[in-house]
This record gives sequence, C-alpha cells and structure tokens, in this order.
Amino acid sequence: MDKTEKNLLTTFEDWTLRHRPPSQRPSRLLLMLHGWTGDENSMWLFARSLPENYWLVAPRAPFNAPQGGYSWRAPVSGGWPSVELMLPAAAMLKDFVERWGIANSFDTSEIDVIGFSQGGAMTVVMGLRYPHLVRKLGVLAGFAPIGTDGYTTARPFAGKSIFWAHGRLDDTVPVTLARSSIELLEQCGASVQYCESDIGHRVSGECVKGLEVYLSE
Repeated sequence: MDKTEKNLLTTFEDWTLRHRPPSQRPSRLLLMLHGWTGDENSMWLFARSLPENYWLVAPRAPFNAPQGGYSWRAPVSGGWPSVELMLPAAAMLKDFVERWGIANSFDTSEIDVIGFSQGGAMTVVMGLRYPHLVRKLGVLAGFAPIGTDGYTTARPFAGKSIFWAHGRLDDTVPVTLARSSIELLEQCGASVQYCESDIGHRVSGECVKGLEVYLSE
C-alpha cells in the first residue's frame, strides 16, 4: 500500500474503509466510527480538521442497517443500543486494529477513537471494554449505551479525559441523554470536556475546533 496516497478508499481483509496516512511524526492511529446507517465516508468531513500526525482510519460497520447503510450492532427491534449488543463489533474492531497495524508496520498498541451518534456509543464501548488500548475518546452527538452503569465500580476510564460534543436542539439523541451519559462516564472515572451548542444532530464549528485541540494535546 502506498502510504503517500491521501484519503484512500480501500479494503482490508473483510473491511471497507477510508484512510489517510500521517504526514508528521511521531504518529498515532485515530479510529473514526460513523453513526447508524452511515458508512466509511460519513466521518470524512472531520478529516480536514484533525492533526496531521494521525493515521486516520474510518471503517464501515460490520452489520447492515434495515433502513440501509451500516450499524455497529446486529439488527434488533426498537430500543437504544446496549453495551452487550455492541460487544461483538468492539471485538471485531480490536482485531481489525491489530491486523491493520501488523500489515502496515504501525504501532497500534494504544489508539484514539472518535465516533458520531451510534459511533459515539461504539467509542464508549471500546473504552469500556479495552481501556488499555484506547487512550483518547471523542463522542460526537452520541450517548452511553444501556448497561454502561454496570462498569462504574471497575472505573475503566480512571485517568482518562473524554471529549463530548452535543447540540441542545438535537432531536435524534436528546441533550438530556447526553448529559446523563456524561454523568455515567464520570462515575466510570472519566474527566469529560463538554462542548454544547445551539444546533441539532450534528457538530458545531466551535466543537470541531475543541475536538482538534483535545486531540492535539
């Protein structure tokens, strides 16, 4: 694979993904997880704002969504996603990251993860399940999945900072759910940097800048 190529859409084993190799050193891997019914292209609008020392990797989720597009959990009827239902995708992502690192001679022993909406919930699950793998987490218009409260005693986020962006006018993931999710993550040991804006189910320019600063620190 030619690492000089930018914004490359490719396949790796059973995964379809978009990626951008780093142009600065030292470098790290940033896993970018799309929302429900999204795909490998959905997170790329954030790419131009992210530090150049990251190898950006945006994989397509492994499950088909009934409405079209893809999902980080197997199809079920109704309800918010649970940690339990998202664990299979988390295990797949961990295996993908390890194999990607080996194939590209790139250190993936510690990575950063950001996700939008359901991808934000998947970001939380990755941190809950693999706290030694995930260093930084960015949750964009997302939520903590059902069952996160079962991890408060273990405190997997102890010593970690998490960036959270949400819109006060979000009618897909209500801001009240975001605020209660942040309380859960704090009970799990996290220090949360919260950016809230007067917008709907998207990320404001102010919060994108906040995410860039967070990832650059």
